[in-house]
Amino acid sequence: MKIPKCAFAIIGGSGTLSSNFPKNFPAAQILEENLFFETPYGKSPAFRFCEVDGKKFLTCKMHGWRSGVTRADSSRQIFWTFREAGVKKILSEGGVGTINHLLNPRDLMIPDDYLDLSNRKDVQLDGKFLLIMRDALCPDLRGKLLTSAKKFFDGRIFERGIYAVTDGRHFESPAEISMLKGHADIVGQSLAPEVYLAREIGACYANLSFVVNYGEGLKTWSHEVMKNIFFDDAQLIGNILLDAIKNTDADKKNCHCLELRKETLLKEIYE
Repeated sequence: MKIPKCAFAIIGGSGTLSSNFPKNFPAAQILEENLFFETPYGKSPAFRFCEVDGKKFLTCKMHGWRSGVTRADSSRQIFWTFREAGVKKILSEGGVGTINHLLNPRDLMIPDDYLDLSNRKDVQLDGKFLLIMRDALCPDLRGKLLTSAKKFFDGRIFERGIYAVTDGRHFESPAEISMLKGHADIVGQSLAPEVYLAREIGACYANLSFVVNYGEGLKTWSHEVMKNIFFDDAQLIGNILLDAIKNTDADKKNCHCLELRKETLLKEIYE
């Protein structure tokens, strides 16, 4: 199947899962769905090819995670597809837990840095580039998310913070949360390897995280509250993402993301 060309992509997480994103959003139109692509890393997850305000984008559910496929391969399948489609701007979303004791469920955060504690570090497409992970989360795209979030959400929005990535799928132990205090603000399972695969394909990347639970050992949290957030706030998260795309110019560069991808010095290995 031929991969459609587009400049934008949204990687759906737990925030938009219950809304069947973007099917129930009047602002968006689904042009094609149930698109599967053969990649060097196996068959891709199902994509939807969509449009909002004249801007076309690809989207998939839950970061491509599914039974029988490693999360590393899921990420490679997605970003290989994005590269073939010509994607330049990528937004992702997902629920996170707290590390910073000042954060509460239903707070929104647009992280500006990350700490990768997962075992999925050596995940790449071809290794032809040296990836400088300064400003790994695009400042310009983060600004678009912040502007859109303020339009739809009157709660607390944090425009910066550090996202600690763990393997999951279990939640972290109290000792792990305690270890991370002072080093990160939120904890989740999806930002890496996405953040460096985006840099490898030369695309800008930003993430919208919403707090769904307290980190273990900080404060007791309720599974019922988490479930309610997933179902009640899905429309909010989707609206923010779509509005950010509407207000982003794919060709205008107000960042240095592409400049931070250099040709590798290890050419004899990768050629």
